[in-house]
Amino acid sequence: MDYYPLFMDLRGRRVLVVGGGVVAARKVALLARADAAITVIAPRVCREVAARRDAGELAHVARRFVDADLEASTLVVAATDDRELHVRISRACRARGIPVNVVDDTPLCSAITPAMIDRSPIQIAISSGGVAPVLARRLRAWIEAAIPPAYGRLAGLAARFRGRVKSRFASGDARRRFWQRVLAGPVADLVFSGRESEAERVLEREIGRAAEEAPAVGDVALVGAGPGDPDLLTFRALRLMQEADVVLHDRLVSEPVLDLCRRDAERVYVGKRRSNHHVTQDRINAELIRRARAGQRVVRLKGGDPFIFGRGGEEIGELMAAGIPFQVVPGITAASGCAAYAGIPLTHRDHAQSVQFVTGHLRDGGLDLDWHNLARAGQTLAVYMGLAGVRELCTRLVDHGRGADTPAALVQQGTRPGQRVYVGTLDTLPGLIEHHDVQAPTLIIIGEVVQLHRRLQWFRPESKVEAGAAAGDESGVEALAAAS
Repeated sequence: MDYYPLFMDLRGRRVLVVGGGVVAARKVALLARADAAITVIAPRVCREVAARRDAGELAHVARRFVDADLEASTLVVAATDDRELHVRISRACRARGIPVNVVDDTPLCSAITPAMIDRSPIQIAISSGGVAPVLARRLRAWIEAAIPPAYGRLAGLAARFRGRVKSRFASGDARRRFWQRVLAGPVADLVFSGRESEAERVLEREIGRAAEEAPAVGDVALVGAGPGDPDLLTFRALRLMQEADVVLHDRLVSEPVLDLCRRDAERVYVGKRRSNHHVTQDRINAELIRRARAGQRVVRLKGGDPFIFGRGGEEIGELMAAGIPFQVVPGITAASGCAAYAGIPLTHRDHAQSVQFVTGHLRDGGLDLDWHNLARAGQTLAVYMGLAGVRELCTRLVDHGRGADTPAALVQQGTRPGQRVYVGTLDTLPGLIEHHDVQAPTLIIIGEVVQLHRRLQWFRPESKVEAGAAAGDESGVEALAAAS
């Protein structure tokens, strides 16, 4: 975080603007909306600033800046075309501990002005840290289109009733649940349609009949977090993550995805590592039930999809037996996400007419799979959790009739900025992986479709190619690193 986001109350506070041109006028207009006490220092001012001066909206001192002008200022804005003056102002402000914004010169700023969306009392600020203001403005346009002006009226309605709701509900959790229900229901719809008086009557009625006690039972959502890229979350997943009281997550959920959960939600790590199940499935099931019975809204956040090697079926079976309300939100499973980001289609009419999802998890030190069916040609194998057993996997497939030259790939950190794709054959892939010290999470893809990787690879931010152990030989082994 390059800058700490902060909203300032400037009502009646002295703000100094050095400069009187068009750029200064834009700054003055924003400061006036914040009810700041504005003083402009400039020998001459443009028409817009002069009009505000004549209307009594600001004070104008018609001369050049001197350091004494900084006294009693809450904020200083430098908006001239004189960089030497800007440097002087910046140094003087920093020496006095006064926030300073120097227009279009980020290194001289201790405070920067973000792109703003005003739905007062709702305000949204977007900043690129001064390095990409056009991008910040573009994001502002998208958000402005998605948030109608009526959201400000809805927030105003909530503000008027805040004290009554606080006195009606003793606990913060009860108040939050009340507002979540009300602001997503008929009250919001009435405000959005311009019927605020009716919305107030409905809100009055809701407060009057609402029970103070939290519901006896909360609920559980099993949410697929996808393979790592937060952009691959569904809208429903994001909404539930931001409404949750507690999030139980496994080790495959990426940090950028976790960062989208509600800020004050409790996070509980229940991940398992190979040969280290310190949180057993029975304990996870019991915790989901305990939390829901305590009235909490629980999100069980799983990497990939809850129903594909995610034990989601086991968990909802226990929830059903306990009478706990639940829902399941599918996610993009690792096979789909990693294959797509590696440029490897899982099916292709010229190469593979079917695909099998297989777990390569070792049991008692070995793999117990239907090798006869897995070794059939004309299909793609997507192997989850196969890193530890990759050598046995490749050997057994060859032993059961799959060609040793069958293309095979391993995708590490699929869909994430650190994605790496290691491509070889059933014969060479194990050695290639050992050579590069590959670490989980990974997905193994086996089949003729892998040979399309070189032509179809597209996700290569800041990419570079690392030569594999057998690079350049007839097997075409290569390791593609798409690392940030």
